[in-house]
Amino acid sequence: MKKIWQKDDLATNILVNQFTVGKDLDFDERLAKYDVKGSMAHGKMLAEVGIISNEESEQMTSVLSMILEDIENGSFEIDKEAEDIHSQIEAILIEKLGDTGKKIHTARSRNDQVLLDIKLYLLDEIREIASLTDQFFQLLIGLAEQHKNVLLPGYTHLQIAMPSSFGLWFGAYAEALLDDVEMLYSVKNIINKNPLGSAAGYGSSFPIDRESTTYHLGFQTMNYNAVYAQMTRGKSEKMLAMAMATLAGTLGKFAYDVCLYLSQNFDFISFPQEFTTGSSIMPHKKNPDIFELVRARCNRIQSLPNELILLTNNLPSGYHRDVQLTKEILFPGIDSLKECLEILNYTVPHIKVRNGILEEGKYKYLFSVEKINEEIKKGSSFRDAYIKVGKEIENDEFDFEIGNLNQTHQGSIGNLCLDKVSYQFNKLKNKILG
Repeated sequence: MKKIWQKDDLATNILVNQFTVGKDLDFDERLAKYDVKGSMAHGKMLAEVGIISNEESEQMTSVLSMILEDIENGSFEIDKEAEDIHSQIEAILIEKLGDTGKKIHTARSRNDQVLLDIKLYLLDEIREIASLTDQFFQLLIGLAEQHKNVLLPGYTHLQIAMPSSFGLWFGAYAEALLDDVEMLYSVKNIINKNPLGSAAGYGSSFPIDRESTTYHLGFQTMNYNAVYAQMTRGKSEKMLAMAMATLAGTLGKFAYDVCLYLSQNFDFISFPQEFTTGSSIMPHKKNPDIFELVRARCNRIQSLPNELILLTNNLPSGYHRDVQLTKEILFPGIDSLKECLEILNYTVPHIKVRNGILEEGKYKYLFSVEKINEEIKKGSSFRDAYIKVGKEIENDEFDFEIGNLNQTHQGSIGNLCLDKVSYQFNKLKNKILG
């Protein structure tokens, strides 16, 4: 297919073409529907300002609607001879409408086209990630409420420290997701600005109406400055990657805890056999491969911001072909993050927690702080109580009744504040999905 920038019929060198197109066509299928929607909004605007006729705009919209229908029902195919999705859609318009189809590119550039497509795509992906995160959040909140009275050892330095509970553990990860979704919401607000009309980065001498395309495409506002609109390429990807890395950090840490708690030396939780794998030579093994792979994938996702920074940070303003590679860095990472959320949403509802863990003698020193607090309530100073209990431990005279454990402050074992965390999370989630 002839390039839209070609001025003659001389073909591009095959090796040059393969190198410059790279893997773009593999990812352009994701952008196809957004490119069509952008062209529809652009065509309407061109008619509104009198650059093309209403009839021409309607003809464009009719053809574009048919292309969009093909994309949405899965019958549209990327032409492997096309340079990119933008070229292919313009070629279809020209094939169907002749000279009218050639007018679609008036007052725009492939630079603001791809900017637009990526922003619309990322906004949809943010909504999908938020929806999957919401499922996991509600699951954790439910498990926290269900198991709020089941005690669990708390650790610092991987040494037994103080009493925790499964309610506190599940609830901690639920609240972590609240912060992660807040980052997603912030990134959505920054990306949710229309770049269309910035053209190649310096605007157009045509009297286009960028408010019109902003409205038709459902953006919150626009990137006003044409130069800055182009500077958001790479920046949008970096910011979303950072939000994804934050969320991946939460998921990876949770997966690590699951692997730890599943091991025989801890034995706090279990899963049905179908969620574990065996060993080729050790018949007793039940390995947590799912959670190990979630941990590994999430570690890779946390490397994305650095990779995008290295790709884009040595570039001056204006468009550079380097940013084409942001797709092959970020898009697979989006897929991987969603797959991690999907497998967690599928497996974690089947988790089984073990009761009576803290009744084992090896955990009795978890209650040393509680014993100190009892002494303080009797009138002792903290430092004297600390020394007294310390000596009891050294002399093997320490004892504490689990039933005496009583915590009431906000965020403690006895007051998880799940309703307040849920309220804040749901408020943010609705803003992202709305």
